[in-house]
Amino acid sequence: MCGRYSFVPTARQLETQLRGISLPADVSFSYHIAPTERAWVIASDAPHTLQAMRWGLVPAWAEAFRPSGRTINARAETVWEKPAFRDAVRRRRCLVPADSFYEWRIQADGRRLPYRILPADGSLLFMAGIWEEWHGREGAHRSFAILTVPASADLHSLHDRMPALLLSEAECQAWLSNYLPPQNLQRLLKTAPAGWLTHYRVSERLNKPGFDDASLHEPAPD
Repeated sequence: MCGRYSFVPTARQLETQLRGISLPADVSFSYHIAPTERAWVIASDAPHTLQAMRWGLVPAWAEAFRPSGRTINARAETVWEKPAFRDAVRRRRCLVPADSFYEWRIQADGRRLPYRILPADGSLLFMAGIWEEWHGREGAHRSFAILTVPASADLHSLHDRMPALLLSEAECQAWLSNYLPPQNLQRLLKTAPAGWLTHYRVSERLNKPGFDDASLHEPAPD
């Protein structure tokens, strides 16, 4: 799965992988993005700009806009059939940019040891996502979910699932396309190749909700 991630792009990453993407005046970056929080995505209706949405997809037919930790992820194998996700995956897809995501190794005594997972070449991640727009008397609100696939061999010791990663600019463009049939889109949702990701242990301060600073990217003794 993907339950926490970070998006703090370097100047080089902005110049290369986010070239041509407009950054809103109020854009802010975070070392610790948690479920239901405001985060930045590149959505199919505006593929040249970052826009803010809440993490935890709320279907358009929901009675109220309440982003939930239960809908932060959608399994790639069943996303086309699940009532909460099936319309979004057909019509409203997005890229969720990140420099890394986090997973935990659970010790026998219940202690949760966090690890930072990132591309071995230091590039940005683009996670495959879907989004929805909910309308109520107070206006429109947007939310998103990250799609997941079976974990690569590198990550089996941490979790059996991982985000579906789009590994090239062509794959990113295809995921946002309005013209590809579902079978073509499904082929994009695959496990990253072995060796593409690396990981290292980070501070247990990541376990504290709301803790967000650069120290979360520093290696901790393993």
